[in-house]
Amino acid sequence: MRITVVGSGGWGTALALVLEENGHDVALWSHRPEKAEELRRTRENPMLKGVPLPEGLRLTADLSAAGESEVVVLVTPSFAVRETAARLRGVVRPGTVLVSASKGIEKESSLRLSQVIESELEGRCPVVVLSGPSHAEEVGRHIPTGVVAAADRPEHARLVQDLFMNPRFRVYTSDDKIGTEICAALKNVIALCAGCCDGMGCGDNTKALLMTRGLAEMARLGVALGGRKETFTGLAGVGDLIVTCTSMHSRNRRCGILIGQGVPVPKALEEIGAVVEGYFAAANARALAQRAGVEMPITQAAYEVLYQGRDVHGVVADLMTRAKRSELDESWS
Repeated sequence: MRITVVGSGGWGTALALVLEENGHDVALWSHRPEKAEELRRTRENPMLKGVPLPEGLRLTADLSAAGESEVVVLVTPSFAVRETAARLRGVVRPGTVLVSASKGIEKESSLRLSQVIESELEGRCPVVVLSGPSHAEEVGRHIPTGVVAAADRPEHARLVQDLFMNPRFRVYTSDDKIGTEICAALKNVIALCAGCCDGMGCGDNTKALLMTRGLAEMARLGVALGGRKETFTGLAGVGDLIVTCTSMHSRNRRCGILIGQGVPVPKALEEIGAVVEGYFAAANARALAQRAGVEMPITQAAYEVLYQGRDVHGVVADLMTRAKRSELDESWS
């Protein structure tokens, strides 16, 4: 099958490699012509050092490649999804399957990224969400990985499953796009907080507490927005949360470590040198929670540290001294 992967960062490149290995005719699109030329010249993406790009993988800065494809995989930072989808509107053919592999929530609208794509393409193309615990650095090196393909119609989820699945990349199907995307965005917020705990010198007990209660509030919001509780206990939820909160591949965790060590937020973001999606997601998740009437104390604490300059030690003290409650006293409505 002819496929264009839009976005040549580490994750886009890793997905393109999976598809090319599976025998598809794959083009990898770069936003900047000089980036495409560098990839052609070196046959390596500096974000995936040591992973060669096969000669069969076409490297281009011409978006018209998407118009010749039956499937387009969109893998840009969340802030670039709308602009890129708008460019695709005049290129892709109606009925082309769009795979949203970006993670986040749109800053201005607080829309899920599949909603942004559907809006810009005016509903002419089905959108499938691909998400799960999947560091590009490991996928590129053929480390066994499992993800979820979520779609409104099962045949579209199964198509994406068939395209990507191989002995080292396992794909499960789901019909819960809402839950899958909320997991993808909010786990980055919790990973930032987990990094802060590491930077402050907290122990394993603290991280386990944070991840567990973080997952609970992720699920509260997801269910309130129409997602299914079960999604949050699967690969897109607890699976992605574990890997993002514990791995040094995670930009969100690394940024949080710096903040926990006392580095000012702007400098920590700059030092990471790439997009820290959890920074944007914290503001958007807070807005969604307020709109839905959902209590999210960890997300609120993250917002106060990231945007209001609060000290991390102070917010930890506040979280630990909140009013008593039962662990099982949760609202899923």
